[in-house]
Amino acid sequence: MTILIEKPELVSQSDCQIHVDESKELVLDGGFPVPKSLSGEGFLAPEVNSFGNSFRDYNAESERQKSVEEFYKQQHVNQTYDFVQKMREEYSKLNRMEMSIWECCELLNEVVDDSDPDLDEPQIQHLLQSAEAIRKDYPNEDWLHLTALIHDLGKVLLLPKFGGLPQWAVVGDTFPLGCAFDEANIHHRYFKENPDCNNPSYNTKNGIYWDGCGLDNVTISWGHDDYMYLVRFLTIIIIIIIKLSKFISLS
Repeated sequence: MTILIEKPELVSQSDCQIHVDESKELVLDGGFPVPKSLSGEGFLAPEVNSFGNSFRDYNAESERQKSVEEFYKQQHVNQTYDFVQKMREEYSKLNRMEMSIWECCELLNEVVDDSDPDLDEPQIQHLLQSAEAIRKDYPNEDWLHLTALIHDLGKVLLLPKFGGLPQWAVVGDTFPLGCAFDEANIHHRYFKENPDCNNPSYNTKNGIYWDGCGLDNVTISWGHDDYMYLVRFLTIIIIIIIKLSKFISLS
């Protein structure tokens, strides 16, 4: 995939208009309304997810809990070191198509992330909500607003024109391969069915790595983050943030 970045048309601030409907919602370009806070400060991030639970709670009972756990079972069993090498070789060709950033965003209107315990809506909503939340917290960091908007564009890998990969090969938290699976990973118990667990080269603490080798030398599970890292159409700091955005066990 090649991302085309068009030179923006600059307009004066007086020419810009904010359209507010009768429900006092700020309407974004994608047609998805984002509620304004009562204090008039813009986007108000919710305190609970779509199902009334705390965010990132993988054990809370909800209509999503079982399907999310099943997703992680499939991911943990199938993501192997050899699989990632194969995917990186195939998708580093970047021979799928060319499009603008917004065209790519619109494709995510067809994508729902099965790994997300908080949201079961098309991912374009997640992109817009993320960008607005970051813009509220960091109003002067326009590069960070862009990062939030594009951070999940790699989920187009789920679509037929990009290979139609299964969910377990595209979304979800990421983790290193080529070494033992850390217990900090979500639903860690399912890794015992992963073939790499029985490979003596991969099942020790450091595995094929060495202390201080650096993250750039570590093979991370394949998905939308690593795909965007391969595209590398923006500055390296943005691409690194995107690549590691789901590397939860790192923290």
